[in-house]
Amino acid sequence: MTRRSQVWSLSALLLGACGGGGSDDTSGSTASATDTDDSSGNATDDSTGAPTGTTTSGATTDPTGEPDPTGEPDPTGATTGTTTGETTTATSETTGDPGVELPPPDGGFDYQLGGAYDPPAGVQIVSRDRNDPPAAGLYSICYVNGFQAQPDEESFWLDDHPDLVLRDGMGDPVIDQDWDEMLLDTSTPEKRAALAEIVGGWISGCKADGYQAIEIDNLDSYSRSQDLLTQDHNVAFMALLSAAAHAEGMAIAQKNSTEILDRAGEMGTDFAVAEECSTYDECGDYIGTYGDAVLMIEYVAEDFAAGCADYPGMSIVLRDVNLTTPGEPEYVRDAC
Repeated sequence: MTRRSQVWSLSALLLGACGGGGSDDTSGSTASATDTDDSSGNATDDSTGAPTGTTTSGATTDPTGEPDPTGEPDPTGATTGTTTGETTTATSETTGDPGVELPPPDGGFDYQLGGAYDPPAGVQIVSRDRNDPPAAGLYSICYVNGFQAQPDEESFWLDDHPDLVLRDGMGDPVIDQDWDEMLLDTSTPEKRAALAEIVGGWISGCKADGYQAIEIDNLDSYSRSQDLLTQDHNVAFMALLSAAAHAEGMAIAQKNSTEILDRAGEMGTDFAVAEECSTYDECGDYIGTYGDAVLMIEYVAEDFAAGCADYPGMSIVLRDVNLTTPGEPEYVRDAC
């Protein structure tokens, strides 16, 4: 599939490099349903094969307290920006940065990462891949794979940003075996800042396209990193992406990873997208942190039915694991 890449300006981050403070820093419970193919709807690069785009966005300081970088911007076309985002502290009710719009509580939900299609009747919230257009007139969430590289973007990362790919002791890229995706290297403030230039640009592209919110996948990449990344590394990077989203006036979701729900305040996340939380008995954990701002996706009919019974006031959808589109043999969708 073809994915667009844009560049987020880090100038404000660089100017405020010494002021950071705080703690350092998915696909679903299974890696299954979050990295499926999508349809295009945005421009791609010319003969180089690298995804491109231009954008403006805000910036923030790295929350680790370590000095931030003064490295060169990504060569795909950086722009500048100076606004900053805010972080939030989760509560037992609705959460979120006060400047952003959260998904409507108990709104009808559809999960369309495998390709955009007309939302069924009653749907108010739709999540789509960043290369697909938002659902007109509905609350639209833009899916971004922020911690790993899409397989069809390997050349973009290896040719243009080889130092941002996580590598093992032999110098080979570390691979998520389930999805054949290279992990991105969030291990230092310099690398996190460089990655935020790129992923922050994708966030700005989502805003320009008309999305209201961002869903960042593979927050738990540290668990597949051969112990080269830590939870702290990814929490710190997520905080940068939250600041980028908030600078655009967009809400941003924690995707899965119940083990770091207690760090939502550090990450600055506003709501949750939870895959298979009924299957793994985790839904109450997400609700305890994000209140009614939790969107649930189930892939097993029995678990979906249990979720509907246990959490009647929440947005829950049943989908097929490959997130296919209507008319395909595997397509499944139900809601409660």
